[in-house]
Amino acid sequence: MSHHDASTARASAQNQIETAAAKASFHTLGKVLDAAELTGVLKGTGPYTVFAPTDAAFEKLPNGTLESWLKPENKTELISVLKYHALPGRSSAADVGKLAAPKMMQGQTAPIRKEGNKLSIAGANITERDITSSNGIIHVIDAVIVSTRH
Repeated sequence: MSHHDASTARASAQNQIETAAAKASFHTLGKVLDAAELTGVLKGTGPYTVFAPTDAAFEKLPNGTLESWLKPENKTELISVLKYHALPGRSSAADVGKLAAPKMMQGQTAPIRKEGNKLSIAGANITERDITSSNGIIHVIDAVIVSTRH
């Protein structure tokens, strides 16, 4: 068994941070979680369902948005944005597809749309589904979702 096979076999025992890190397209997400000091939360017991924006999703944000969120004085806003990407409990894509507007960890609802076999949350397409981890499920999304309330 090569090293790669061994790491794949172990994937389900990894927590969400380790699972996302292993995917390598989540460097920005890791950076913002650290800045918001939420890394510990997502390494915790959970379970959580996280809608994880890729690095490319963060690149789509208006210029300066990410830099602004990373400033210490904007930490509260950053935490709110990140909590808008997390749902308490373990929701598979099939579960998510049955929800109309789940209440996210930050307290607001995020509209779910289902068109054929495509799923989106608050306007972001779910591009990869059901990546399981020891403390929840990750769904990969192609945009950073921002709530309408500021």
